[in-house]
Formats: sequence, C-alpha cells, structure tokens
Amino acid sequence: MDDPRRLLDAATQLKADMVDRLGTLVASESAPGSLPHLESCADLLARWGEEALGRPARRVVIDGLPHLLWPAADQRVLLLGHFDTVFPVDTIRSRPFTVRKDVATGPGVCDMKGGIVQMFTALRLVEDTSAVGVLLTCDEESGSVTSRPLIEREARRSGAVLVCEAATPDGQVKVARKGGSVYRVIVEGRAAHAGTEPQRGVNATVEVAHQVLTLGALGAMDSGGTSVTPTLLSAGTTTNTVPERASLAVDVRAWTRDELERVDHAIRGLVPFLPEATLAVQGGINRYPMSEELARPLLKLAQSVAHRLGIRGLVGAYAAGASDGNFTAALGVPTLDGLGAVGGGAHAAGEYVCLDRMPERTALLAGLVDVLSTMEGFGPRPIDDIP
Repeated sequence: MDDPRRLLDAATQLKADMVDRLGTLVASESAPGSLPHLESCADLLARWGEEALGRPARRVVIDGLPHLLWPAADQRVLLLGHFDTVFPVDTIRSRPFTVRKDVATGPGVCDMKGGIVQMFTALRLVEDTSAVGVLLTCDEESGSVTSRPLIEREARRSGAVLVCEAATPDGQVKVARKGGSVYRVIVEGRAAHAGTEPQRGVNATVEVAHQVLTLGALGAMDSGGTSVTPTLLSAGTTTNTVPERASLAVDVRAWTRDELERVDHAIRGLVPFLPEATLAVQGGINRYPMSEELARPLLKLAQSVAHRLGIRGLVGAYAAGASDGNFTAALGVPTLDGLGAVGGGAHAAGEYVCLDRMPERTALLAGLVDVLSTMEGFGPRPIDDIP
C-alpha cells in the first residue's frame, strides 16, 4: 500500500456512486427462500462483481439457492458475505430506501447490503485482485444450511478471511462472536374434548409450558453470557380440543464451545413433566464461537492500515450475534469480521447505515486486501495444513 491517501481520496470520490448502488441493491429484495428474488439479486451482484474483479462469477446452486463465488487460483484472502435479508417480500413498499442527511435506512441496508457495496467498491480500488476470492451466499439468515460446505471449502484454501458484515454502530470491527445452536422441541400428548372429558387427554400445551421454564433455567447470562431463549411456539388445533402436539423453537448463544456443549447435553436430556407425554429434540449446535486469537493478527494489520489512512481509534469488539465467520474461524483460518458498513438496528424497522463513514471503511478494506494479497505469512495454506 504505497499511497494510502490515494485509496481514501478515490473512495471519497465514489461515495455518490456507492449511495446509488446501495439504493439499487436494497430495492432488489432478497427475502429468505424466495427464489425469484434471490435469483434477481444474484444477477445484479454478478454484474457488479465481474466489473470489480475482472472475472465472472460462478453461480453455485445448491437445493435451488444461488450462491455467488469468484474463486482465485492463488487465494490469499477471501471476502465473505451474504445477500439474503430477514425481511419478507414487499417490505420495500412500506419502508423504501431513504436517505436523510448522511443516514440511509431500508430493509437490509446494514445487514448486509451496505457491506456488499463497500466490498465491490474496495475491489475496484485494488490494483491486482488475482489473489482475492469473493463468496456471497444467500441463506445466512436461515442458518447457512446449503452454503456451509462451500464456505468451509473456500476458507480452507485461503490465507485469511475478511467478513464484510456490519461494524458496530461506533465503527468497531468484530474479533469474537458467540456460537449458536438452534433446536426444536416436539411434544406429543393425546387429544380429547376440552369440555366434556379433558382428563382423558395429555395436554401438549401444558407440557411445553413446563419445558419453557426448564429451558430458561439453563441460561447463564449473569455468569458467562450464555442465553437459552424459547422463541417460536405452536400448539393445538381448535379451542375445544386438548392439544395433542406442540412445537417449541429454542435459540442458544454462548462464548465458549464448552457452554454450547453443556446446553446441548441438557436439552437432549429433557424429560417429560406429564405422565404419558413424550418429547423429541431436533437440531443442535450450528456455529461454534469465533475466537479472538485468530482475529488478533488481522486486527493489528487493520489498525496499521487505518493509521496510515488517518483513521483513528479502530478497535476490536465482541459481538453476541453469530455470522459465517464462525465457520471459518472454527477451521483455524485467520478471520476478521465487521469490515462492512457502520450502522445498526439490524433486523429491525429502523436499520440504518452511516453514509459519511462509507469512504473510510471502503478505503480500509481496500488497503487491508492490498496488504494481505502480498504479505508473507497469509498465503494459501498447503494441503497438509488443512484440518
């Protein structure tokens, strides 16, 4: 990175273009599982990616879902992100992309379409992208079920992974993330008439209520930050029938592998409270925690680049939410997250991006990619070093 100010000046000149592209990308809705919308959004991003990298995307379709990959033969760095959002189709009609002063709002603007715009803009500023791979998936918000093998494969052949998820609202990158698990507890009881002979039934709603209380007691937020949160719940068929079946989803987050495994063991050991009720547990650990140890060398590099760009106070933060960076870090690949847009309110109606921070974050990413593309110690790993 011979002239870091050149990157910042160039990114600043491209700010208006980035805002326009962000509006276009937010308007291209990408609701989870909506194939026509995901395909259309993938078409748009494939064009932008080819423009930035000088090579076409490989569209990797798994179970119908279109993921976009730009592999590099000598892949020293992998830029990782996702273009799906949590918002249902037509959300854009009630909450269109809006700019007020230097703040943009709209569905998915922060998580993580702002980061994608910055990613491709940064790559336009890098002179040689031949050692840079890019992977944009479309099922991260639903658990990365189809994309996980692809993410892990590309991470294994990379020297480092830079995740372009959003930074914290004050601009911190993310050096550690909680791991997460997802479960569904299925309760089977026995139906009966709720008015004339409820005693003949086995009430699945009552059973699942007891399990909600049991699950809540497994958390350890005060001592270790482990959360066990019952979420989606369904039970019963009609108001005058003792419920025969109930289903409960459970979200678990923890900072350590041991904690995830402790809770996993406890959930799989749940026993019914009511005689004759039965329980079945589906799901399990989805992502192990992202370790700060793997991010620390990359953070130091990012801080060095930031200093040369005149960006002050870049620090690393711990994030409670998980990302696909959890997968890459679990493989032992150096991973730094939060290199996307500065903003907040992810998944909420007030989701926002600070537009005035886009040029500096774009220059930071471009500078970091430039350094990693040529730096010794972060080259692609020999096959013998891959777990």
